[in-house]
Amino acid sequence: MNPPVLEAKQLNKTYRMKNGTPFAAVKNVSFSLMKGETLGIVGESGSGKTTVAKMIAGMIPVTSGDIAMDGKLLSAGAKRPLAAKRHIQYIFQDPVSSLNPRLKVWDILAEPLKLYFKLPQQEVDSRVDQLLRDVGLPNHYKLSYPRELSGGQCQRVGIARALAAEPSIIVCDEPTSALDMTIQSQILDLLKELQQRRGISYLFIAHGLEVIYSISQRVMVMRQGEVVETGLTQAIFADPQHAYTQSLIQAIPRIDIPYFE
Repeated sequence: MNPPVLEAKQLNKTYRMKNGTPFAAVKNVSFSLMKGETLGIVGESGSGKTTVAKMIAGMIPVTSGDIAMDGKLLSAGAKRPLAAKRHIQYIFQDPVSSLNPRLKVWDILAEPLKLYFKLPQQEVDSRVDQLLRDVGLPNHYKLSYPRELSGGQCQRVGIARALAAEPSIIVCDEPTSALDMTIQSQILDLLKELQQRRGISYLFIAHGLEVIYSISQRVMVMRQGEVVETGLTQAIFADPQHAYTQSLIQAIPRIDIPYFE
């Protein structure tokens, strides 16, 4: 069996409140992620799922615990070497505000290409065009500003920006929650297609299990900073063991279709 591409062991994140009282946002969270796998992390607001995601991505420091990629420990601080940063990229919840409004799409996509690969201008142009094709956007969109695009188009640019670094792992932090249902489905299909073609691993963060069900192979359920249940997606849905997981599944909207004579 191949080793995991990512391992998190006993992750903790503690904040200091204004009155000096410590607040444990994440408590002893451990998990692994295999190459080409999607691990869904689900829980209500304040459950600690996004805090875990940002620690994995190196956006915030770890209070204690270890994060290893391909068997090598990553820095526990928020500052990592450029090579380590490249391999874990992030797709944000709000597709519009996550893009710099002063930059055209070309500049947004060219930035990681220049940062990580030091490519010459001609190759940057070619790679930007390819990235747009990869996410289903016409090449002329590279001359547009984010404000000229729809939410779904902005999220495609956000996905292309993450792909530009050629990462092994992409953290998807509720990437469809700000989109309508039709666009949500299109973005999920795009992420699945990219994963199949490139072998990328996803950490997929969500509030509700309905999105997690459609994209993940395994699920980790968090509540109040702790993991309360983890397992294969089909098994969790078929036979949830924890009362909190049961409540999340029961909360999935169901449509009652009336019967007409």
